[in-house]
Amino acid sequence: MAAPPLLFLSSPQTPAPALLAPKPASSRARAASNAPPPPDGTAPSRGDRFLGTQLAAAAAATVLAQEDAERRRRRQEKRQALARKPTGTSCCYGCGAPLQTAVEAAPGYVDLATYQLKKRHRQLRTVLCGRCKLLSHGHMVTAVGGHGGYPGGKQFVSAEQLREKLSYLRYEKALIVKLVDIVDFNGSFLARARDFAGANPIILVITKVDLLPRDTDFNCIGDWVVEAVVKKKLNVLSVHLTSSKSMVGITGVISEVQQEKKGRDVYILGSANVGKSAFISALLRTMAYKDPMAAAAQKYKPIQSAVPGTTLGPIQIDAFLGGGKLYDTPGVHLHHRQAAVIHADDLPSLAPQSRLRARCFPANDTDVGLIGNSLFWGGLVRIDVVKALPRTRLTFYGPKKLKINMVPTTEADEFYKREVGVTLTPPTGKEKAEGWVGLQGVRELQIKYQEPDRPACDIAISGLGWIAVEPLGVPSINPNESVEEEDNESGELHFIVHVPKPVEIFVRPPLPVGKAAPEWYRYQELTEEEEELRPKWHY
Repeated sequence: MAAPPLLFLSSPQTPAPALLAPKPASSRARAASNAPPPPDGTAPSRGDRFLGTQLAAAAAATVLAQEDAERRRRRQEKRQALARKPTGTSCCYGCGAPLQTAVEAAPGYVDLATYQLKKRHRQLRTVLCGRCKLLSHGHMVTAVGGHGGYPGGKQFVSAEQLREKLSYLRYEKALIVKLVDIVDFNGSFLARARDFAGANPIILVITKVDLLPRDTDFNCIGDWVVEAVVKKKLNVLSVHLTSSKSMVGITGVISEVQQEKKGRDVYILGSANVGKSAFISALLRTMAYKDPMAAAAQKYKPIQSAVPGTTLGPIQIDAFLGGGKLYDTPGVHLHHRQAAVIHADDLPSLAPQSRLRARCFPANDTDVGLIGNSLFWGGLVRIDVVKALPRTRLTFYGPKKLKINMVPTTEADEFYKREVGVTLTPPTGKEKAEGWVGLQGVRELQIKYQEPDRPACDIAISGLGWIAVEPLGVPSINPNESVEEEDNESGELHFIVHVPKPVEIFVRPPLPVGKAAPEWYRYQELTEEEEELRPKWHY
């Protein structure tokens, strides 16, 4: 007899509690979950999940490879930059060029007998090269290609090579003292200073404040500079207004350097011809009263010259008793300054030697209008006045050697061709005028103003100076005259500015100089938090 079949009873089974809890998703599972769902909206199959995992893994591998390549590139860049750091090579103490005896016309040249004698007595750090001797006697010998065109000589160093010599600085632990010329504030500011300084702390020093017009209120100047620094989003420890000639503000810089350097090296950084060598001389002269090392360093200090590119390499100066060195660095050459386009013989005419004086057009005692006229500032700047108020005035602040001429705009082209190199200088002389690049850079300026009785703005010419635009700058000689534009709360001025390429034109808030500036200058209204975050200025 056959055995009865076995019966299997099915009943709902409760899954184990461990199976109910969701497992933590692995990176692959998370990647698979990112796979695109099938078009029909059903749950992804095992194949879809596998494909998503493979795609995510490939993408992650690509990202890792890119990050690894970027790290290798940065390491290589850092190694190359640090390789440019000055070592024990003997350099000229005047310009920082490595000493050499091979090429007489090149920077750093010393005759062989002198070199061997100084080397035998271990005095190579006291040697001045032939070029620096010429510079010290007033010769305009530039060594930077494309700047000044030194006649009869060879350009030995490019502006790019000078920049490369500073590339190691961003990887050093140092204190940066950055210099800016107040006469050429925008042109000499080095907007990309962090490319050189890296994350190092910066003390901002404004030089040549002794050149500002008489009766200038430095409270207004200090506030204006700090506001400009805040707008440029450059994080600095403090701002110092200084003059290397009158020694104003130098003591304050020394105090802060001693407080902030903390055993680190101190680098003086700035654009070409901003006054670094003169500032270092003033620094050493002041420190010499208390620091015997600074007193000894005065004997062998960097050469000062009007030629851009005087300093060709970092110059080490033993100036501190408490550790750390002081370094003068090559000036950063900026292509957008006037010094980059004019001849070396004309460079001294761009450097103001005495206090700036306002030169107004039209003058206060005339009612000659500017509309329809062109003003020439030497042979370097032309301003066509297209639209202005009847009594609009332009006030020029810059080198006294550059004369200002005004002619009708319809005659401006012919006047420039005829007078450039003669009346309109620099360039000086017909020979230099024949090779002159001309005023090819043209920029139209639509300037809006809210208050006609105060300057609307400054038109700053890189490497030269600035022009204050005053909508109602000229008081009328007729007290009964009524001007419609004075009743307007706001308006617009229209100028066309011509400069050599690639000189840059900046439009900025007016610099508060002169006796009347405190009456129209507006201090920024700040909260306590904003006031605390702003760098403090010292004078």
